[in-house]
Amino acid sequence: MRVKTTKIHHKKRKKILKLAKGFRGARHRLYRVAKSTVMHAGQHAYNSRKQKKRNYRSLWIVRINAAVRPHGLSYSQFIHLLKKSNIQLNRKSLADLAFSHPEAFDQLVQQVKK
Repeated sequence: MRVKTTKIHHKKRKKILKLAKGFRGARHRLYRVAKSTVMHAGQHAYNSRKQKKRNYRSLWIVRINAAVRPHGLSYSQFIHLLKKSNIQLNRKSLADLAFSHPEAFDQLVQQVKK
């Protein structure tokens, strides 16, 4: 005789159905549908974690660009001048400085322009 309802089988199904909690309709009730839905959701979550990094980098660049424009510089010119003057600040901290402390960022721009 073949037994299909083992402990491991129940545990596996419960794990998938627990992950499918909050989905609508059969997607949270039926194992076969829930399994494919959870698999696709995992793929989307993985891809979105990568896209999140891209989105934040572009947001930082936009903020830096907006902060240096009144000083008569573009983003690329500013980054070039930063590298020339050997100031090693990443885009995240530059954007935070421009957003939170504009006067300190202005001083940095003046120092880079010299």
